[in-house]
Amino acid sequence: MMLPINEMFETIQGEGVHTGVPSIFVRLQGCPIGCAWCDTKHTWDVTDSLVTDSTTVIAKTEDTPSFFRSSVSELLSLFSSQGYAAKHVVITGGEPCMYDLVELTTSLYQAGYSAQIETSGTFEIKCHEDTWVTVSPKVGMKGGYKVLASAMNRANEIKHPVAKESHIADLDTLLALREQPIKHICLQPISQQKRATDLAVRTCIQRNWRLSLQTHKYLGIA
Repeated sequence: MMLPINEMFETIQGEGVHTGVPSIFVRLQGCPIGCAWCDTKHTWDVTDSLVTDSTTVIAKTEDTPSFFRSSVSELLSLFSSQGYAAKHVVITGGEPCMYDLVELTTSLYQAGYSAQIETSGTFEIKCHEDTWVTVSPKVGMKGGYKVLASAMNRANEIKHPVAKESHIADLDTLLALREQPIKHICLQPISQQKRATDLAVRTCIQRNWRLSLQTHKYLGIA
């Protein structure tokens, strides 16, 4: 499979359970969900006119919709050629689960990496069984996609964006889809708004959940 890659870079994971872990981010192009507050809208469209080469994409210093296509073996070779030291790979987007990620995640584990997928939960999740799956459920978005029960049940971690009380109610409805309780639930204030942050803090304390603060944005790193 040739994967469309909008960004590839090494940094520190800034969100969720793996906050602080050195990571290689692989951002896939393509997303039909349509979140109004999305901070990666440049990844939504997958058209041939946007295709470029890996050198151009890796050298990006700002968000653009250009992407390159890569096989799994080519991608692993790029990790080596870039001299990346991190051994945790975050597959994000866009919506990465638009694609079958079994080959990619299996190859990562065989090469000594761990893998994490960040998904909206609106597509079937196809990956190696040891992959850490972070579902950041998107409810009532323009694209009309529903969060799948199969995605909620596959999740190792729920990272839920919140700005108002109804978002907590949405999460409660989604959690009812799970067959077993989940250990890791993180609330993430949308756009670092004070009202959203106050709501997230208050709810995390009340329910013994975890706060996710997008620390990379506070630190000013990728």
